[in-house]
Amino acid sequence: RPFAEGVCRKLWLPLGDCTVTTFADGEVSLTINESVRGSDVFLVQSTCKPVNNNLMELLIMIDACRRASAGRITAVIPYFGYARQDRKAKSRDPISAKLVANMLVAAGVDRVLTMDLHANQIQGFFDIPVDNLLGNPVFVDYYAKKFGERAEDMVVVSPDVGSVARARTFAQKLHMNLAIVDKRRQKANQCEVMNVIGDVKGKDCILFDDMVDTAGSLCNAAKAIVEVGGANKVYACASHGVLSGPAIDRLESSNIEELALLDTIPAHPEAVRARIKYLSVASMFSEAIERTYQEVSISKLFR
Repeated sequence: RPFAEGVCRKLWLPLGDCTVTTFADGEVSLTINESVRGSDVFLVQSTCKPVNNNLMELLIMIDACRRASAGRITAVIPYFGYARQDRKAKSRDPISAKLVANMLVAAGVDRVLTMDLHANQIQGFFDIPVDNLLGNPVFVDYYAKKFGERAEDMVVVSPDVGSVARARTFAQKLHMNLAIVDKRRQKANQCEVMNVIGDVKGKDCILFDDMVDTAGSLCNAAKAIVEVGGANKVYACASHGVLSGPAIDRLESSNIEELALLDTIPAHPEAVRARIKYLSVASMFSEAIERTYQEVSISKLFR
């Protein structure tokens, strides 16, 4: 709700009037207290923890708006849950991201607006328009102001091979060099060996990832670039702060100076302890919503 209110403030609009409660058995109960007939409706809901409750709430809200004759329904999903289950990694695995896409379309949504999908090809799981906004410009702006001209002497580090393309784009915009943390097991049941590809010796580094869940990979990568690569200071940033399980404790005891996260997921109550700073993307979403409503291009927001 605070995120939706932030978007509304940027648009000089009131938040739609609806009441969401649950029955005694946990079923979602929903009432829309104003007319949406013929309206362009934007439903703001991150499918973060509790994932299934939030997803069901969104589906029921879409159905309610469709049955109330809304003109067009856009699901604004700052954090798209189940996005990590985007392929069959082994036999008899589900592809849950595709299932969620099917459910949204079946509920009656006309388009989806999200940010930094875990895998870009998830856009192809939908047969409706999907706008995948990028958090990159927000981080570029933040670090350019934070470090100024010193930024060109810093290094962007990808915590694993899978995030290299994302980190490379970020590094190019800040005119920084790129390094990669490569982790591998030499033999079964042996400890992972961390190798740093690229020169980080004596440099300040920015670890760049798309999400922080239990923070294991991020903290291990930070440790590796200091102990193996000889880096000076380590900063980190990621689009989505899932922060489940031991994440806060790991971040608190890590050598990461500061972790910058976008507010696509509500702020963790113990964020200060883990040296977490939240950056707002409400203005980016408000502009995307306004452009969608006016039927003009939103490609400017990708630059």
